[in-house]
Amino acid sequence: MSNATKETVIVLDFGGQYNQLIARRVRECNVYCEILPYTVDIQKIKDINPKGIIFTGGPNSVYDESSPHYTPEIFELGIPILGICYGCQLIAWMGNGEVKTAPVSEYGKIELNAKDSVLFKGVPEKSVVWMSHTDYIATPPQGFEIIGYTDDCPCAAMENKAKNIYAVQ
Repeated sequence: MSNATKETVIVLDFGGQYNQLIARRVRECNVYCEILPYTVDIQKIKDINPKGIIFTGGPNSVYDESSPHYTPEIFELGIPILGICYGCQLIAWMGNGEVKTAPVSEYGKIELNAKDSVLFKGVPEKSVVWMSHTDYIATPPQGFEIIGYTDDCPCAAMENKAKNIYAVQ
């Protein structure tokens, strides 16, 4: 089967330790998945024409100019995007939201308060999740709605339904 006939999801790797696990979970849904480095040219992504893109986590801070970043053109492709951890913060940063060092870092089991959304369909309003971050989204980008929060993280998840962009801390 060629890439043109396969449903493909791209995992764009920003240095997170869970990139293989994310790809495995996608594959367990019977969807072809490729892990590509954040340095991949946008043209390769266009050529693959994926059904979705996942931005992984990573150990860096998005506001550090030496950290991995990507071209904003990716948001103009019309492809659904899910950002996880660093990927969530990168989406906020690239959309002119505000990312800061968290007053309280979260690590371990945390109670998430989730709003009704496409991303959290079937998820209880209160769920125990695993959080591991020292930065947080202080202000989401314009067009994004906060759909999840914790006691110490006012934006643990956000969405822009119009652009099909979702993100979880």
